Amino acid sequence: MKKQLLVLLTAVLLSFGVNAQVKSSETNVLVLIYSQNGGTYKMAKAIAEGIQEYPNTKATIKRVPSINPKEKLNADVEKLPIATIDELANYDGIAFGSPVHFANISADMNYFFSQSIPLWTSRTLEGKPATVFMSAGSGAGKEAAILSFWNILASHGMVIVPTGIMGTATLDKTVPQGNTPFGATSLAGSTGTRPSQSELNLAKEQGKALARVASGLRNTENIKVVKTTSTETKVDINKTLKDNNIVLPEAPKPVGNYVPFTISDHKVYINQVALKDGKILNPGKVGATVTDDQAKEATYQTMLNVIAVLKEACGGDLNKVKQCVQLTGYFNTTPEYTQHAGIMNSASNLTALVFGEKGKHARATIGAASLPINSAVEIQAIFEIE
Repeated sequence: MKKQLLVLLTAVLLSFGVNAQVKSSETNVLVLIYSQNGGTYKMAKAIAEGIQEYPNTKATIKRVPSINPKEKLNADVEKLPIATIDELANYDGIAFGSPVHFANISADMNYFFSQSIPLWTSRTLEGKPATVFMSAGSGAGKEAAILSFWNILASHGMVIVPTGIMGTATLDKTVPQGNTPFGATSLAGSTGTRPSQSELNLAKEQGKALARVASGLRNTENIKVVKTTSTETKVDINKTLKDNNIVLPEAPKPVGNYVPFTISDHKVYINQVALKDGKILNPGKVGATVTDDQAKEATYQTMLNVIAVLKEACGGDLNKVKQCVQLTGYFNTTPEYTQHAGIMNSASNLTALVFGEKGKHARATIGAASLPINSAVEIQAIFEIE
């Protein structure tokens, strides 16, 4: 009998342990860098070490792509996975690392952020904590470079985590160090081993501080979600549009023997192209005459047209929308083009911003040899309404 009870107790404890693991979730922090010779990468590893010292927190190190694909990178840096601009939304916090180039961030990191307009318009990074660390050959301009990076992060509404005076008590004051109150830096061109142990220690403290803020904000967000769910708060779509400065255009009129939408069994079917003020926005072929940024802008405009038509289908009240069922994006591209999904995110992000949980949808993206009136994009949408 005792043996049976012991087996039963063990099974219960094991079951509890499995359930606890399923319910627990980590705070995920990205360490995103550009590094050519490896100095910034060494700082990144110290940042990641500090992040992972904080309980239940995971650090992932990635790099931005090089502008020059033939550029010779440090062997360890070259092995790092390359990040995409859209995946920044998937992390609870981000540490950005770059060498100092003329009192500014590197051109490669700057180019990476030049692709973040869809994230900015959809406020995707708003409220996410971020911190900045750098590596400077002479040390000149390091603080100006960090502050210039802060300008980008502030424009996205990110919560900036500085270093203040953390870690200064353990600095080796007998040798030059790259400490700043804004973020850890390394004097890459100075004598001795670089980054120095003091610089690495400060980077580690900075990583730990970011993890603490990211974890705290994530837990607060979870509480807010639970409260919202429990009270079943109804969101007014009109208020959402106003709060996000989204102005719907006049719904485009048909130019042939068809209607702008049809309704069948509470489903609304809509097709639209990138029409703006009576003209096609950024017409042409993606990968040839139309850049990715122009294609994303055209996709955003196309989705605005879809929502404008949807409003008409709902009798002027978008609160009648129950669910975005499916979005299909058709893109006028060159045969070798493969970045359709990244462009379509402009439409998906806008839909999720306007409709919240109701805006989450199934999706397809398709390349086409041509599209009507030389539009770079056409979107087919299916919504369920009351």
